[in-house]
Amino acid sequence: MKSIFVISLIGLSIGIIGTGLGGIIAFFMKNPSNRCLSFILGATSGLMLSIVCFDLLPEAFELGQLYVAISGIIMGVFTIMILETGLAEKNEDFTKTGILLGIGIALHNFPEGLAIGAGFMATKELGIGISIVIGLHNMPEGIAMATPLRVGGMGRLKVFLYTIFAGMPIGLGAFIGAFLGEISKGFVAFCLAYAAGTMLYITCEELIPNSLRFQFKRVSSFGFVFGFIVGIILSQKL
Repeated sequence: MKSIFVISLIGLSIGIIGTGLGGIIAFFMKNPSNRCLSFILGATSGLMLSIVCFDLLPEAFELGQLYVAISGIIMGVFTIMILETGLAEKNEDFTKTGILLGIGIALHNFPEGLAIGAGFMATKELGIGISIVIGLHNMPEGIAMATPLRVGGMGRLKVFLYTIFAGMPIGLGAFIGAFLGEISKGFVAFCLAYAAGTMLYITCEELIPNSLRFQFKRVSSFGFVFGFIVGIILSQKL
């Protein structure tokens, strides 16, 4: 139980630090250039796809049967699709947009917490690798959430607190993933595949298209390759 508590604290810290740093960075990037955003989103896409391909899915296939992993991927994709549909909002009010983004980030941070908890129960190295990558990709999410809130006139402290709140569900997910993962390797496999499905969908549906819409496709591609390589290094060295 002590290890589960530690894993939960790690997940909570990763969530708070990741989105919180993104919120802090947004204070100094009130109007980030399109080139910068394109690179950040591209690099994030590469990181997420790399961790899916070289960490989450291989470990899920090793721990559980193929149908368990495939089911997890499908469930993860459909979960984010449902959340995305429910949170769709065309209102151009920046504050409302930032809040909706925060809700979406908080909701999909939960399965990422599951991945951290399940990853640590599989191997320490996998848990550390997943935590680092999730923390890194939460930073641009924090920026994406904080920037419209700041542009909409919300105070810096309030924006910072909102980005922290958006990262907290990772701690709960890490606790549940570690607790149930200690009971069943099949559940660990399902959680890893579930998180892989959510990450895969977010990468393909949101991050990559958004990185390309700023008309800096080459910058986005460089960012993607850079993030993908960093992800490979993390998966091999940690």
